[in-house]
Amino acid sequence: MRTFYPEIEPYASGLLDVGDGQQIYWETSGNPDGKPVVFLHGGPGGGTTPNQRRAFDPQKYRIVLFDQRNCGRSLPHASDPDADLSANTTWHLVADIEKLREHLGVERWMVFGGSWGSSLALVYAETHPDRVTELVLRGIFTLRRVELEWFYEGGAAALFPDLWEGFLEPVPEAERGHLIRAYSRLLNDPDPAVHGPAAVAWSRWESSTITLLPRPDVVESFTEEKYAVAFARIENHYFMHGGWWEEGQLIRDAEKLRGIPAVIVQGRYDACTPPMTAWDLHRAWPEAEFRMIPDAGHAFDEPGILDALIEATDRFA
Repeated sequence: MRTFYPEIEPYASGLLDVGDGQQIYWETSGNPDGKPVVFLHGGPGGGTTPNQRRAFDPQKYRIVLFDQRNCGRSLPHASDPDADLSANTTWHLVADIEKLREHLGVERWMVFGGSWGSSLALVYAETHPDRVTELVLRGIFTLRRVELEWFYEGGAAALFPDLWEGFLEPVPEAERGHLIRAYSRLLNDPDPAVHGPAAVAWSRWESSTITLLPRPDVVESFTEEKYAVAFARIENHYFMHGGWWEEGQLIRDAEKLRGIPAVIVQGRYDACTPPMTAWDLHRAWPEAEFRMIPDAGHAFDEPGILDALIEATDRFA
């Protein structure tokens, strides 16, 4: 079974001014003359981590990671209550990817994304198919109402009733009829005594349910308050706006991807982004290879998912 390549450090990095007062952190590692690949992280608002470099053969790939607006090492950071998220939309991110590609002198590249990163990869590839050589997608998420209602409005509580109580705790009972909206009010309250506990509760719910078996280390990293505030604020901001695209658009427009070689990797027991969405995408885009991992949840580094992802990146190298 394939696993991570050895740890590597970037050979170049920087902050790219993309306008709107935003600077996005980027880095490149691996082989400067290798096949370009851009990694699109999850959340939105999750930021990148060093292990994400390790899904690619460093001898064969020029590995590009970047932190999307207002998270990770990008500036300004959404943990600041004064940070304005109005210039943080899907279409800003698509434009940022293009600006980064041009800044790095890349003509075309492979696009790799999981969870929200799969959403962004689909939107980017459907907008700029001529810039994409291959797609590797994991844990498919398209922000349809049914997907958001499943995970954030009570569906997944059927699997995790104990953890769901923690998600409900910051929300007054009178506001529990629409939890995404209730959290929007809490997360945008300037008082740290309000937005801080709400962000931690939001982030604990997600991090406690994304792995097939409990991973305390994952929960701990997600619930560090600065990270949690940015993560929860940005996610909620996107969910309140439905991603700034039409309901069902990403799957509807999959026909635009027909000429792009692709692999879709989905955990059978993914409670965060259930297999229904990956299956719907597969039906709309049968040319893409579909891999259902029988013993995995949502997380990028679960053994079966990681094996399938690295098998794909090795093949496309």
